[in-house]
Amino acid sequence: MRHFWPELGRWLDALPDTRFAPFVEYDRRFLVWWGLLLFCCKLGSRRQLDFDLRDRARAVVANVNRLAGTQQRTLPVHDTLDHFLGHLGAAPLAGLRTQMVRRLLRMKALDGARLLGHVVVAIDGTGHLHFTRQHCPHCLVHRHPTHAVYLHMVEEAKLVGPGGMALSMGTVFIDNTEAPMRTGRDGEARTQDCELAAARRLVPALKAAFPQTRLCLVGDALYACRPIIELVEAQGWAYVFTFKPGSLPAAWAEFQALLRLHPEQTRRVTLPNGTRQVYRWACGVSAGGAGHPEFSVHAVQCEETTEEGKTTTFAWLTNLPVTADTVVAIATKGGRRRWTIENQGFNLQKNSELHLEHAYSTDPERLKAYYYLLQIAHLILQVVERGSLLRRLAAAQGTTVGALFGSLKNIARRLLEDLRHALLPEDPGRAMQIRFNDSS
Repeated sequence: MRHFWPELGRWLDALPDTRFAPFVEYDRRFLVWWGLLLFCCKLGSRRQLDFDLRDRARAVVANVNRLAGTQQRTLPVHDTLDHFLGHLGAAPLAGLRTQMVRRLLRMKALDGARLLGHVVVAIDGTGHLHFTRQHCPHCLVHRHPTHAVYLHMVEEAKLVGPGGMALSMGTVFIDNTEAPMRTGRDGEARTQDCELAAARRLVPALKAAFPQTRLCLVGDALYACRPIIELVEAQGWAYVFTFKPGSLPAAWAEFQALLRLHPEQTRRVTLPNGTRQVYRWACGVSAGGAGHPEFSVHAVQCEETTEEGKTTTFAWLTNLPVTADTVVAIATKGGRRRWTIENQGFNLQKNSELHLEHAYSTDPERLKAYYYLLQIAHLILQVVERGSLLRRLAAAQGTTVGALFGSLKNIARRLLEDLRHALLPEDPGRAMQIRFNDSS
């Protein structure tokens, strides 16, 4: 924390706090850290703060004080955190996350994952919460023959860092707040918010948060459409989106025709495991459709054959310059990295005891605040897990990080035990160097 975010304390002091001052017992710095530890230690629910982060030796109080730079004498209960977040709201925590990501970009800690000078950002939507009854007036509604499911979803932008890191840098909540439902004669909802509508809000929000950063958005075939491509290009950014025959059939047909006309635009690669890759590309492929103006894109295709003889074809659309020198990087650092948001992002947050789909509150605004706390905590955890400090620790014992700890879950357990039973060291007063491994 001292190395990557030395100004975090000042940022926390700047958070708004509308609590009644004479009754305030816990500093906002302390409560934000209390909330972050809920996720850093993977406690599963805020009620566990009252049990797993409780101790008689008072090491927890001392350690949270050291992290927060405060002098609290006791630990709060979980309802105190919930009350504080009700006053704080979600937007300030979203701003705190932006400050933390900006800091990593400015110190060039993530430059190893850049694609042709661009910061790679994967975008996608996922489910956040689901209920059997309507949770709030803004729930999405999926109706089945026998029942209805009420949903809250999010559209995420995750910065793809070295070693497969997936760092949250932009969020739009997919609900009917900004896209209210219109009812028809049968009383059913005709229009609801969706991923594409959320993406149209996410792109300008990212531009506002990172106005000087050259981004390259990567995503699945849903985003390979004229409105999204034009919106991304209007920001001066690049993109690499999955290209499928069914999404833009006319463009796909032209792409295949151009491949036959330009057989020289081919590059062959053999991977260390024996897999053979054949890259082919075409520039200036016309896209569009009936009633829409034409626009041109570049297209890349990769036929991958394993040693066992199984062949799989991948294809992407991009506005990056495609040549024999750049085609492999566009595919490997761009197109294939779209899976990072699903695997290292959503799946880890749902299935590794971060409990993304757990309702940490019943209040819609506090739910969003907990969501941002989770994203910030996951950012911190990835910096710890992927950084060179753990690799040095493992190397000193003649092993690897995976062999030393066994799993990411075990790292969180060790962190929890240390917070309970050992005091964090004082500031060593010397500079340290932490690097990330660029291999995924």
